[in-house]
Amino acid sequence: MNLPIDGFLRDYEDAISRSDASAIAAQYSDVFMFADPQGVRPVRKEDFLKAIPRRKEWFTSIGLTQSKLISADEMRLDSRYSLVKTVWKMSFGESSGLGQDIETSATYVLEWTDGTARIVFQIDHQDLAARVRDLAGHESRK
Repeated sequence: MNLPIDGFLRDYEDAISRSDASAIAAQYSDVFMFADPQGVRPVRKEDFLKAIPRRKEWFTSIGLTQSKLISADEMRLDSRYSLVKTVWKMSFGESSGLGQDIETSATYVLEWTDGTARIVFQIDHQDLAARVRDLAGHESRK
């Protein structure tokens, strides 16, 4: 990775780990596209900010203890945009009933303006809620 993307991703990982709404918001454009296995939808940053506390509560309720970026591969598309494929390790405590790590992946399209990146498109490649339900169900059958 190059230094600008490395710094962006470190800041993003840190903001997520602290559930710091203002720091997370600073990394997204005012309107961005979000995609997951259910489809694609536009998201306004102000709506996203309102969802961050609920997101934190949900992650706490399922026993998530840490999200750690384990790999990132950037491809510059042109002087303004880059595509970044990432893999994250999500760790769940024993109290969650999962007590294990899972890997998730996401791809981001970043827009670079004056040396600062903003996420303009995010693709989560899995349905995290379904994956956690599946794992919890599997663990309860052991």
